[in-house]
Amino acid sequence: MATALSISALPYHPDPLAFFAQLRQRPGAVLLDSGRPLAAGRYDIMSSDPLATLNVDTQGDSSIESHALTPPETLGDVFTQQAWLLEQLNVEAPKSALPFTGGLMGYWGYDLGREAQLVASQRPASTKLPQARLGLYDWAITLDHVAQKAWLIASDARREQVNNWLAQPSPDSPAFSLTTRFQAEMTQADYLERFARVQDYIRAGDCYQINLAQRFSAGFTGDTWAAYLRLRHATPTPFSGFMAWDDKAVLSLSPERFIQSRFGAVETRPIKGTRARGRSPSEDLALAQALLTSSKDRAENVMIVDLLRNDLGRVCQPGSIRVPQLCELESYPNVHHLVSVVQGELSPTHSPLALLKAAFPGGSITGAPKIRAMQIIDELEPCQRSVYCGCLGYVDARGSMDTSIAIRTVIADGDTLHLWGGGGLVADSEGEAEYTETLDKIRHLISSLE
Repeated sequence: MATALSISALPYHPDPLAFFAQLRQRPGAVLLDSGRPLAAGRYDIMSSDPLATLNVDTQGDSSIESHALTPPETLGDVFTQQAWLLEQLNVEAPKSALPFTGGLMGYWGYDLGREAQLVASQRPASTKLPQARLGLYDWAITLDHVAQKAWLIASDARREQVNNWLAQPSPDSPAFSLTTRFQAEMTQADYLERFARVQDYIRAGDCYQINLAQRFSAGFTGDTWAAYLRLRHATPTPFSGFMAWDDKAVLSLSPERFIQSRFGAVETRPIKGTRARGRSPSEDLALAQALLTSSKDRAENVMIVDLLRNDLGRVCQPGSIRVPQLCELESYPNVHHLVSVVQGELSPTHSPLALLKAAFPGGSITGAPKIRAMQIIDELEPCQRSVYCGCLGYVDARGSMDTSIAIRTVIADGDTLHLWGGGGLVADSEGEAEYTETLDKIRHLISSLE
């Protein structure tokens, strides 16, 4: 018999941190954060104490940890395992427009995409974080910043637990500090040498665009939650997220939606084209205008729009793919971006997980054509990408999904932080400018942590 869930009101607060601070040390605590919020962000969603946790280790081997469920010995690939977990969520959700009433939350790392696309890696794993970590949750707190209301979706038993957790004092947060400055894995000369090899591949006809990234690392001590608060203060973004376990954590300040699917309506919002913000209003306006009129940046964006139209077309209804927004300006505290929107209608024969698998990893962070781009990325980047350029988000048991591209994302592994900066390279890209762009994208993150 299904467990009935109900929705009860909580005191609304425009900042989700007041709630999550009291939950963050619970097992499996996860926050999907709309960034205080911004125009593109409406909901904050959080939960903890999942019924089960799916881990995919750095070698691609998966396991399901659960006291409540016993998985069969063979479950197929990782996406089949996720579908099985959703089927085990034996709850009766109330009719509601809230985006999440129970299901999967967590992250899908970039290297999981290599498994899905059958692209072998020559590179070592860059961290000990799993390729994916997803919890199966039967309750959630959701803040709706448009309605300015907060809700708890839970069974009666869970509601009592959650209210008890919220009534406890917030745990202390040990001070955070870096023990070393961030160091780049590549020198500028290393990057420019790889840039030249990308140009050779483009001229040879292997690809049209490659997203080349470089990694930065620093030692730290203290609480990754305190680090997330610094990052969030410096760079609020509509697709942020935080999760921590053992000595690992994911701190994401992403501005980019990957895929949303609600009641069959599908949307992706690729970002391609970036300029740093100006030091004065006039300089800032000039930089924004230069981005809007750049034929190179527009071509880069349009290539990825075409790739995503193709990805969505594999699982959407024929004739439903459309592009209502092409290369429009969005501005954030540290950069201007060109953002497009691609929409479609999901085929009744496909699930949101099938959609995610068909499009993963996102074309905006691989290049085109996707599989060849991923092969070149693996050849040129010194290590695997881990969580970076994968995605964070949820898959609701009722059939909805929303995910972000894990850019502007810091990961903690033991006493070390890693973050990446990258950008799309095309035939008329300039090496020095592209190198500077990778730094512009993460400058705010590094300065706030330092």
